[in-house]
Amino acid sequence: MQKIMIVEDDPKIAEHLHIYLEKYGYEVAEATDWGDITADFQRYRPDLVLLDINLPKYDGFYWCRQLRNLSLCPVIFLSARTSGMDQVMAIENGGDDYITKPFAPEVVVAKVRGQLRRAYGEYAVSKERVFEKKGVMLFPERMELHYAGDHVSLTKKEADVLELLFDRHPRVAGREDLLERLWEDQAFVDENTLNVNVTRARKKLQQLGIENAIETVRGAGYRLVVTWGEEE
Repeated sequence: MQKIMIVEDDPKIAEHLHIYLEKYGYEVAEATDWGDITADFQRYRPDLVLLDINLPKYDGFYWCRQLRNLSLCPVIFLSARTSGMDQVMAIENGGDDYITKPFAPEVVVAKVRGQLRRAYGEYAVSKERVFEKKGVMLFPERMELHYAGDHVSLTKKEADVLELLFDRHPRVAGREDLLERLWEDQAFVDENTLNVNVTRARKKLQQLGIENAIETVRGAGYRLVVTWGEEE
């Protein structure tokens, strides 16, 4: 059963959506911690999020950006705002679709079905990608790293760093290549930001008991080194 998370502070709208989605066979959860939507998201691990824009404390654009650090699951915005700029901002902040209020519940269900098919079902672009090196398995779409029966969750940027390192192994992944992968416009990125994300990726490997697996190549970039077993 696929799981839908509703992030809507109007209890009547949330209840209406909840009942209707359950009627069509979805498992439904509602956000409750307006100070940390990501905590609810990690607890529920939904397949799709219905996200309002006007929320307590932080708006839906902010929370969509935070969710994109955790998951690539579809996000559909729900809002009474009808301007084209709001819809553009929704997409630019990581949303996949936009529904204006008031809405017909049938439209919501149809869009939910469509996004789920594109992400996981018959219209999915490709099968899940997996990078494997000596028993270490990287799942970029899941944003998870697995080794020896254990696993750690990754942020989107950590997964991007590791994906390029795994893909280039045993070659060096250049700093410019990494910056291009992580950010669309390198000109506005502090060089130290890349170092921070590489350090975080190293720490995730360390959580799995893997030390010194990302080597700094002075003046060039970084290279994945298989320190948890002998090279083939």
